[in-house]
Amino acid sequence: MKQLFFFASLFFLFACSSGIKVTNVEASPGADFSKYKTYGFYEVKASGDTISEGFTKRIGYLKTAISEEMSKRGFTPSANPDLFINIGIVVKEEVQTRKTDWATDGRYTYMGQRNYRWESKEIETGRYRNGTVSVHVVDAAQSNMLWKGTAKGVVPEKEKNIPQAASNGMKELFVKFPVPVK
Repeated sequence: MKQLFFFASLFFLFACSSGIKVTNVEASPGADFSKYKTYGFYEVKASGDTISEGFTKRIGYLKTAISEEMSKRGFTPSANPDLFINIGIVVKEEVQTRKTDWATDGRYTYMGQRNYRWESKEIETGRYRNGTVSVHVVDAAQSNMLWKGTAKGVVPEKEKNIPQAASNGMKELFVKFPVPVK
């Protein structure tokens, strides 16, 4: 029952907000994005619990979400781009726990001779995968990083929810991109 409550709470959290936290956004001082017109994906680095049967497909969702954000800002994809986009991904399985409580977990109806003891313990209530995506935008000709940003959030369990989560995450991240939506 408590696992059901956990998953219902998680669903409610994602239904009410994007569930994405944007951290570590930084632009290079003096970066002039007006001289760049094209972009391309350069490298994807992954670590943690990222290797799965749908890894390539999920990277495609992420690239699609980034492409949508770059296109909204007037950049076009190219085989010989002005800007390279590097993607870094870290996924870690987390365990959610709760502390046992005498009032709910420790009461016994039969006391007997009373030579027992009770301790509060951490018990598992659920598991989830926490993911971090770093996006680096680099000047292709000079190999200088112009902008970087990181987004963190819970990776959806269901495959059908991953494209929307990737899109929401990149929307949140690119709000802080120095080039506004056109």
